[in-house]
Amino acid sequence: MRFIADGMLGKLTRWLRMLGQDVEYSNQLDDSELIAKAKEEQRVLLTRDLELYQRATAKDVDAFYVEGKTEAEKLAELANRFDIPLYIDLKLSRCPKCNTQIRTVPKEELAGRVEEKTFRYYSEFWECPRCGSVYWQGAHWGRIRATLKEAEENLKKTRAA
Repeated sequence: MRFIADGMLGKLTRWLRMLGQDVEYSNQLDDSELIAKAKEEQRVLLTRDLELYQRATAKDVDAFYVEGKTEAEKLAELANRFDIPLYIDLKLSRCPKCNTQIRTVPKEELAGRVEEKTFRYYSEFWECPRCGSVYWQGAHWGRIRATLKEAEENLKKTRAA
């Protein structure tokens, strides 16, 4: 599935990219440009703007109106509608910053590029071949897992209702 997100969904965009979804994002595009790009690139337009959603669907653009308040609620909505798995498979993950698929990188290649403590304590690293961002499963992964668990619980409630 390919998406384009409006300027109000930057944080959700990063989550979806980590989940392996191809998501274009720019907070510089106006509504008409978003609709045109969604149509041209056959992307689902994700928005929190009801008027934009209505304009897009009136022009036969596949769009989804995101209603959730928390990231977990938003992720559950999208998982329910588009059957997106709520786990991070690092073989499929995309760079949260630029949307390029990340790749495993040998630790040795990162000497001097990450902080010394990070280099010492972690053995697995991933890198974006486009923007050069480096990722590892640091302390923040606890919060990531908690958000995804909450999203999974929300999804189960939605499907049970």
